[in-house]
Amino acid sequence: MDNSNWTSVSHFVLLGISTHPEEQIPLFLVFSLMYTINISGNLAIITLILSAPCLHIPMYIFLSNLALTDICFTSTIVPKMLQNIFSPTKVISYTGCLAQTYFFICFAAMENFILAVMAYDRYIAICNAFHYPMILTRMLCVKMVMMCHALSHLHALLHTFFMGRLIFCADKRIPHFFCDLYALMKISCTSTYLNTLMIHTEGAVVISGALAFITASYACIILVVLRIPSAKGKWKAFSTCGSHLTVVAIFYGTLSWVYFRPLSSYSVTKGRIVTVVYTVGTPMLNPFIYSLRNGDVKGAFMKWMSRMQTFFFR
Repeated sequence: MDNSNWTSVSHFVLLGISTHPEEQIPLFLVFSLMYTINISGNLAIITLILSAPCLHIPMYIFLSNLALTDICFTSTIVPKMLQNIFSPTKVISYTGCLAQTYFFICFAAMENFILAVMAYDRYIAICNAFHYPMILTRMLCVKMVMMCHALSHLHALLHTFFMGRLIFCADKRIPHFFCDLYALMKISCTSTYLNTLMIHTEGAVVISGALAFITASYACIILVVLRIPSAKGKWKAFSTCGSHLTVVAIFYGTLSWVYFRPLSSYSVTKGRIVTVVYTVGTPMLNPFIYSLRNGDVKGAFMKWMSRMQTFFFR
């Protein structure tokens, strides 16, 4: 491309989900509601786990970290998107865009790693039930969570570094509602070969590695459960995994559809729609998926509600 089209970028313009004026108010209302449900639902899960001693076990330690990750993940994107819906300029600074990219990648990777350690928790709970307290100690859980954080930040730093090396054209309009990797690469004037290579190698290893670990964990779980003689026992064992498997299917299905394909075949319009699912939809649904399918959470919630009623109406 002609070098005269290159520019020193100080800001980008986020075009958002839709450019039709009549759709702005409905979009604002829908995403405001989804964001409110996400924050309140995940905060409720964290509060419930912290306040209920019966939930102070590894499974719920990981669940509380997943809820916190979901809050941070969505908060990286939605507030700016809501602000830009009614903004006449829809501007985001170059630094702000890279920061948004960094934290988006970081919390997406964090969710990826937390889902993997939750699968390991289910594997130990079902396949090594008698040794569960000795294997998954509180100290090991803390170390695993800290490792998830460290790997997530390193992963985000690597991809953001390569994104910061790109030179952008005079047209700084991003046809997306946040600074997504592929959307930024689409408007770059320079080669995105290294960026694409990093997504399809290091990124694929991080995502597919965690997914392979989850798959292997559940393969072992299925083999153990199939040896349980009673149907009731099998159902009880599988029921503890249902919530986790639902979240895994939604998260990895949408993430793989968007990123693990050639840049040339990437559709901004379809990408925006699918991205909404795993950046806003899945974090909003997670508290309901885990609470509605989990007897311990429902039991702790009923006890908490009973205590609140006693406190306010005594």
